[in-house]
Amino acid sequence: MKLIIAEKPSVANGIAPVVGATAKKNGYLEGNGYLVSCCLGHLITLKKPDEYCEEWAKKPWKFETLPMFPESWKLKVMPDKQEQLTILKNLMNDTRVDEIICATDADREGECIFRYFYNLIGCQKPVRRLW
Repeated sequence: MKLIIAEKPSVANGIAPVVGATAKKNGYLEGNGYLVSCCLGHLITLKKPDEYCEEWAKKPWKFETLPMFPESWKLKVMPDKQEQLTILKNLMNDTRVDEIICATDADREGECIFRYFYNLIGCQKPVRRLW
């Protein structure tokens, strides 16, 4: 089974009938060997500087503090998107899913929306890109 992940509901709803995923489920559509869902925009984002360390939390920021380069970039789940994140995580981990199709917008931001989530979940399933 293939899991298609769009960036927003309107795109998921446009793709679903084309691939035959017409059965509405909780947070996704299913049918014809496909599961179709979406990220609802930015599910995950980079943490802000003040979430890394006390020094960077001091405001106003000064030139002495800049540039701010963390040792490793940290991600956080958008608080209002937790439910959809759980749905997508469960779909990605579903044993029926053997391939994921990234159908987010075909730009850097769209790719980040998908990759942040894919990497945070620790998914290792193969990914194809739908443009």
